[in-house]
Amino acid sequence: MMQLAKYLPILDWGRYYDRSTLTNDLVAALIVTIMLIPQSLAYALLAGLPPEMGLYASMLPIIFYAIFGTSRALAVGPVAVVSLLTVAAVSKIAVPGTSEYIVAAITLAFLSGLILFALGLFRLGFLANFLSHPVIAGFITATGIIIAVSQLKNILGIDAHGHTIPDLSRSLAHNLSGLNWITAVIGVVTTGFLFWVRKGLLPLLDSLGVAPRIASIIVKAGPIAAIVATTLVVWFFDLTAKGVQVVGDVPKGLPPFTMPSLSMDMWSNLICAAILISIIGFIESVSVAQTLAAKKRQRIDPDQELIGLGAANLGASLTGGFPVTGGFSRSVVNYDAGADTPAAGAYTAIGLAGASLFLTPLIFHLPKATLAATIIVAVLSLVDFSVLKKTWHHSKADFAAVISTISITLLMGVELGVSAGVTVSILIHLYKSSRPHMAIVGQVPKTEHYRNILRHDVLTDPKILTIRVDESLYFANTRYLEDRIYDEVAQQLELQHVVLMCSAVNTIDMSALQSLQAINERLYAGGVTFHFSELKGPVMDQLSATGFLDVLSGEVFLSQHNAQTTLRVGSDL
Repeated sequence: MMQLAKYLPILDWGRYYDRSTLTNDLVAALIVTIMLIPQSLAYALLAGLPPEMGLYASMLPIIFYAIFGTSRALAVGPVAVVSLLTVAAVSKIAVPGTSEYIVAAITLAFLSGLILFALGLFRLGFLANFLSHPVIAGFITATGIIIAVSQLKNILGIDAHGHTIPDLSRSLAHNLSGLNWITAVIGVVTTGFLFWVRKGLLPLLDSLGVAPRIASIIVKAGPIAAIVATTLVVWFFDLTAKGVQVVGDVPKGLPPFTMPSLSMDMWSNLICAAILISIIGFIESVSVAQTLAAKKRQRIDPDQELIGLGAANLGASLTGGFPVTGGFSRSVVNYDAGADTPAAGAYTAIGLAGASLFLTPLIFHLPKATLAATIIVAVLSLVDFSVLKKTWHHSKADFAAVISTISITLLMGVELGVSAGVTVSILIHLYKSSRPHMAIVGQVPKTEHYRNILRHDVLTDPKILTIRVDESLYFANTRYLEDRIYDEVAQQLELQHVVLMCSAVNTIDMSALQSLQAINERLYAGGVTFHFSELKGPVMDQLSATGFLDVLSGEVFLSQHNAQTTLRVGSDL
């Protein structure tokens, strides 16, 4: 039973489900449903899809995640970044609004689900570690800007296209003469109202003595109020006749059963985007899940999260949806609203099913400018330029990764942007590891500690050179190690011993072993013995198994202090 619960977490938390948990989950589901209705419609619009597909992508995926996922607060569904990646990928092979475009989006969800599911089964979640936090932060900031700019066309009531800032800017400027003033007023006022709801409504309600939970619900219902108000205004004044674009007819009913395309041509065109969406979605989702789980001293299983998200995306592809992942904003709302288990997500799916059955006729006159305003307010909260200042002061290499990710994403598109960020990160890592930090160390007076001679006032012996290498040794950095040792030996004519302090060395590959053999032979030929100190057990085993220690001219010391005292006595003799 325990083994099965590992792959079906619902069997774990379901055993302790009681009336109190049910109440908390229902309250959280109500709040998240209110929030998710406008978000689902808006993100479908962002992805270039019919608005009902946003609702479809928020039903079965949530239920599947509740069964297979390990986070008790994560709310799965369409999110802004994944929606942008979807439109960027699918629009390359089909025209938005066509049936082929819809099929391609469904297929993209299916491929993403397969990839995530496979990564989970083979426990390959560690692959996401190749996307560093600075790269992710830069990517999300850049995509937030692109998404916000892309929605200006709906705010202004004009036509525009493009997936980069230069393309969008040129298109917006070219079509600005067609601006619809009524749409612009609706869009600007709604955007301002939603920003005020986020920043100013809660303090106002607190000053009026409204209970915190009630105040939170009212704030979260802000987008619903904007939707109701603007829809009534458009309907009452018949603003569609004056050029205001509306959502229009949304089919009423539950999600249809759909099948992804099995065309190999379509798969080959979408597979790279599916991999990118899978990795980005997983990182965004698991980071949120871990943060929320830590607040309640709970744990999540990243590999099982891959299976849960994979199942969610497969569910989306079977019910007319598009790629989904765990969303930051609604997951935080779900947590703050008191969700105790993933069942809250299942109840949210039921609420959305009810909305799809009974409320869709009411949104016929919902202006697209209102949905655009919802998107803009949501994504601008993701834009964080402070990461540039932080990385500049912390690490110039990380700053290079961030600025290249932001710049290339803005100028050349999301896929090239994140690819460039990953490439720069890997190249920087390889460069840094190929030139590891090395320090000549000496003894801190009256202690057994040894520190960098450039940072501390330490004692050294002209006959003993100790170099501490702060990196595992492998093919890319061994030549650097050889050059450093030979340079130091050449400058110290009294030298009798070289000690390689290996407290930070976790592994030595065959290339590094050959370099150590060369160093040993060359030093011995010059009358200098070669020693090691503080070798870790696994590294010691490696060197012993190859027979290197049998030909080592010096010794292996348990500690650097032992090496120093032993060699000093030997030199004095």
